[in-house]
Amino acid sequence: MKQKLRLLAPALFVFIFTACDTSYYDSNYTYYPDMEMSENPTGENYKEYTENQFITTAEHPVSTFSVDADGGSYANMRRFMHLGQQPPKAAVRIEEFLNYFTFDYANPTGDENVALNSEISECPWNTSHHLLRVGMKGKSIPEAELPNSNFVFLIDVSGSMESPEKLPVLKSGFKLMVDQMRDRDRVAIVTYAGEASVLLESTYGDEKTKIKNAIDKLGAGGSTAGAKGILTAYEIAEKNLIPGGNNRIIIGSDGDFNVGPSTTDELVKLVEEKRDGGIYLTTLGVGTGNLNDNMMEQIANKGNGNYEYIDSADELMKVFVNEKSKFYTVAKDSKIQITFNPDKVLKYRLIGYENRSLNQEDFENDSTDAGEIGAGQTITALYELELTNSVTADATPYAQFDFRYKKPSETASRLIQHTVAGNPVAAVLASENMRFVISLSAFGLILRESEFKGTADKTMILNFAENAKTFDPHGYRTQFIGIVNKWKP
Repeated sequence: MKQKLRLLAPALFVFIFTACDTSYYDSNYTYYPDMEMSENPTGENYKEYTENQFITTAEHPVSTFSVDADGGSYANMRRFMHLGQQPPKAAVRIEEFLNYFTFDYANPTGDENVALNSEISECPWNTSHHLLRVGMKGKSIPEAELPNSNFVFLIDVSGSMESPEKLPVLKSGFKLMVDQMRDRDRVAIVTYAGEASVLLESTYGDEKTKIKNAIDKLGAGGSTAGAKGILTAYEIAEKNLIPGGNNRIIIGSDGDFNVGPSTTDELVKLVEEKRDGGIYLTTLGVGTGNLNDNMMEQIANKGNGNYEYIDSADELMKVFVNEKSKFYTVAKDSKIQITFNPDKVLKYRLIGYENRSLNQEDFENDSTDAGEIGAGQTITALYELELTNSVTADATPYAQFDFRYKKPSETASRLIQHTVAGNPVAAVLASENMRFVISLSAFGLILRESEFKGTADKTMILNFAENAKTFDPHGYRTQFIGIVNKWKP
């Protein structure tokens, strides 16, 4: 199937990026004939995780996992859908479907950088069960109060980046990001193909013409020495480190590394050795046919950052303009621990987050790496519950929600707590936050061909989504409804 993408590009931070021209996507995610994608994208690399099972509360009442701030799986799913295909099951990570979206959660108060909330409703795809939604929101920070930034764009200019949905798109995005930079922010550009090189030394944001001229010089060709590029980017970021500032490398690439250390394990080890230096790492995946989704997601996870996939002009605008405050971390090493009450919860199952599981003892261990939350960012997780037969309408809690995180400048974690209480409600009477979470989760369960999808179907997904779009600042919920309407399960 041949398709062509039309992309605009807003970009920000240290990137390993691929190639594409903004003229290849339109704002409705229309793909035009000229981009090739096989019916079976065997050249793309995804990792399958065993789906979380139900756990008996009396035997194991505590559930512990790291937050996941990624949205890459959702945008990648959208790419497949617009090409008339369903994504591979391994490409569907339901937590990234949820965390692609911003929810209407309250901001933290007082001295905390994160606020917690929860809600319980009936489960529409298994009416004998219930759902528990837990939510977190990072502190919103006015743009004028955001710390000074030290960005490094790490851009893949190897031969695999030559196609129009890769490097040309990233170039447009970087220039859009430059337009968003404040004069006091700085950016350096590192490129890599067979070797890594510094295209632009760290330059202040008031020299926008100079920065854009450097971006215009980018061209693709050669092999892919990604590890050398990552090391060079860290060297430049360290050289220009702003104490107490926002120091971030953003990698823009298809992840098709083939020179030097190139396996996911080798690259994960590399970023793990670098992540404690106060520099965050974001990865942006692009392209089709050879996308290494597993590697891009894992090095972001282990490098104190997040993973996004760029499939359209709208996505560039989302990542680099509408939600750019996410690149400013307000909570690092963020961990969740839910302790269920066996008198009320017989069994529970965490939906998604399969690759973010932690041991119970990791929760209080401040040396354990966990996820990051950006300014104004919301994080959501969903459990399916089987309640006990003795549940009564009283004040006894269903669970204790504990959350640990570190402020960016601190090394000791902070504990905040929230009691999960209140009577469950019918799913149709739940908050818009819960109804939209139900819609996204049902969609993900079907795409994953989950053994727990129950009666979830297209009608259910649309009914809950259509009645949960009052809060839709940039129209992303409406776009989701459009995707589902065109979907042919």
